[in-house]
Amino acid sequence: MFSGLQNPRNIAAQIMNFGLVLSTAFMMWKGLSIVADSPSPIVVVLSGSMEPAFQRGDLLLLWNRELFTETSVGDIVVYNVKDKEIPIVHRVVRKFGHGDKARLLTKGDNNVADDTELYARGQDYLERSDIVGSVVAYVPFVGYVTILLSEYPWLKTAMLGIMGLMVVLQRE
Repeated sequence: MFSGLQNPRNIAAQIMNFGLVLSTAFMMWKGLSIVADSPSPIVVVLSGSMEPAFQRGDLLLLWNRELFTETSVGDIVVYNVKDKEIPIVHRVVRKFGHGDKARLLTKGDNNVADDTELYARGQDYLERSDIVGSVVAYVPFVGYVTILLSEYPWLKTAMLGIMGLMVVLQRE
């Protein structure tokens, strides 16, 4: 019944297959990062600040290369704020200047005020270096799994345990 479990060669093959899946996912992420010129080419909307454009749990695809046009008013961008870990997804509402010297002011569609309160201390505008990428596409609600895993850490442990158990028990 469990003859596959007793064979060390079979176990090693399953572990190698699992490692191959993980390394393939990592290579795809890094490849997408290079193509999109973004350290994080895919992000998940964590709040309702961009409703109705994006809902909580939507998966956003980012592009950070200005091959065709540069960031302009109305574009939805993802940006990082100094000393904060989580990137913010909001719309550009004002722009001053052009190119790498441009300064941007952002606001969530569902927010009353602009983002100056969210920026780092002493920062009134975003600079090009703060932008992670511009939103080019999205997939509704697919990122909700990420939200569940971050809000319920035990679920992450349970899923990893189940995946590990499947790798060991899988027969080819």
